[in-house]
Amino acid sequence: MANREFALVLHDIAPITWPDYRAFVEEVDSMGKIPMTWLVVPDFHHRSNTFKDTDMLQLLHQRRERGDELALHGFYHCDDAPAPRTPRDYFMRRLYTYEGEFYPLSYADALERLQRGVELFRAQGWPLEGFVAPAWLLGEGARQALKTQGFTYTSDPGQLYFLPDYTPIKAPSLVWSARSRWRRGMSWVVNERARRRHRQAPLIRLGLHPVDMRHAISRRYWLTTIRRLLEEGYRPTTKISWLQRHCSQHDQTGTLSSRMGTRLENARPAPNPPLNN
Repeated sequence: MANREFALVLHDIAPITWPDYRAFVEEVDSMGKIPMTWLVVPDFHHRSNTFKDTDMLQLLHQRRERGDELALHGFYHCDDAPAPRTPRDYFMRRLYTYEGEFYPLSYADALERLQRGVELFRAQGWPLEGFVAPAWLLGEGARQALKTQGFTYTSDPGQLYFLPDYTPIKAPSLVWSARSRWRRGMSWVVNERARRRHRQAPLIRLGLHPVDMRHAISRRYWLTTIRRLLEEGYRPTTKISWLQRHCSQHDQTGTLSSRMGTRLENARPAPNPPLNN
């Protein structure tokens, strides 16, 4: 099938996680020109500050010059809000994940973190179109705050969402759960089934995490899958590049495609002035 593409998305990018990714990225680079989307965390778990690490900043500048996309991925990537009070919140924040940073935040707290992230990207001169919440979880306050900041898109495992109105665009993901042996075994089965099921999808996303790189089975799976997709005629892309072309081709009114080129420096003013880092 023509016009099938895949987006290689590296989650949890920070100085502390880069050693996990380094050899993998080098191997992908050796396959040819494969653009990637890097989900950058400003201060991973309050202990790995991307924007104060000279070597990390240099690397990200180099990757952007290669054609890679840099997107904002939370701010701390950990849930540091007060303890959950309801059974649902306990399930989402303690059983499902401990890293749903933007799930419990109020509008004001989410807005503050978003503005700080935006300012850090601006200070580097990086265009910023995408925001992805840690664990793909957005609470209602964060959903409303995200609409105000001029981002082009956000996403969850099944879809991309064009902002500010959260227009869904189907874009399935392959994602591993690599933290235990049985999860790694099941992930191989689940992802292979999903890959075959979505063979006709115009875009499939490969959502990688640092822990995937620490286990031979998951690391090998991702490298094999990339090679297989290339052999099957898929074209590698970034999320923002695919969205730009998708909207240009499919938006009959021109409304979406005319907004795709808008960068954050031209976005409408936020309700409160941006915060200085």
